[in-house]
Amino acid sequence: MLNWRSVFECLIQSRMSKITKSPRKVAVAAYKIAKSTLPQYAHRYSPKKFTQPQLFICLVLKIFFKTDYRGIVAILSDSPDLCKSFDLVKIPHFTTLQKASKKLLCLAVADNLLKATVDSVIKNNAIDLAAIDSTGLDASYISRYFVRRRRSKRYNLWEDTIYRRWPKLSIICDCSNHLILSAITTRGPSPDINQFRKTLKQAVDKVEIEKILADAGYDSQGNHEYAREVQQIESIIPARHGRPTLSDKPLKGKYRELMRNNFDKKTYGQRWQVETVFSMIKRNFGSALRAKYYWSQCREMMLMVLTHNLAVIQLAKKLFYRALLTPFLPVNSRRFHWFVIRLT
Repeated sequence: MLNWRSVFECLIQSRMSKITKSPRKVAVAAYKIAKSTLPQYAHRYSPKKFTQPQLFICLVLKIFFKTDYRGIVAILSDSPDLCKSFDLVKIPHFTTLQKASKKLLCLAVADNLLKATVDSVIKNNAIDLAAIDSTGLDASYISRYFVRRRRSKRYNLWEDTIYRRWPKLSIICDCSNHLILSAITTRGPSPDINQFRKTLKQAVDKVEIEKILADAGYDSQGNHEYAREVQQIESIIPARHGRPTLSDKPLKGKYRELMRNNFDKKTYGQRWQVETVFSMIKRNFGSALRAKYYWSQCREMMLMVLTHNLAVIQLAKKLFYRALLTPFLPVNSRRFHWFVIRLT
């Protein structure tokens, strides 16, 4: 008898950098999550033209189609079948969506929606391996070619800097399925070492984590102590923070010294999964934000995280049902041998 959990994990790993491309499936998944998390209306005296779950799906589709508020209104007007998937009878005005984003994407509501997406996939409320990292996003759609063509009036130099500060997104993801467990939106450049505890705390509130992987930007004795002693999570962070030295004197902190002497390179090799998540977000939803102000940019980044999770959920279900229907892969496939190894 086959172990379907192993089959499911193997199929996820074989398609690990992909998400569903169907807007209808994303809308259906978002509708199910939103109805279980959000109230139907904001208050008892609301106009009741649209429910909050319906407005949330419109915002998700805005990110999915990589468009703005006016653009998603036009797309929904031309897609009656898509509107039927979440019971939308009348198309909202673009200003309605803009106002709804302030309510539906505030920190508390967005975190509840993120927890609902995690709970829909992780049933036992525990994962073996997670990774943390941060990335920067573009704050405008200015052409890089135009930026390089700009020359200084006083000096004959090429210009290659667009701006000095940018929107920054820090996440923790499940290394087995690329599901985002927590997200912190700030503005960079800023050190990663100060955001470790806050990001990990949000993830631990949703699931139990056995091991957490991080790059040298998060290396500190305090972060190790918080993960290992407070949250009971094994942290694997290379001890490379600070000025490099050729001496063999012990590092400050017992956990940093432990990382230098007994570093688990094999497990740490899975840290690149969080880099894949950033690549998925930027390839599928764009690397530039349309919002111009700080809080609007934070809401847009959280919406990108939620849309990513919803698309990952749909692909995970698709691969699972495909595994039930066709449990054997072609013998001449290279993945077949790895498939057999995973099952044994």
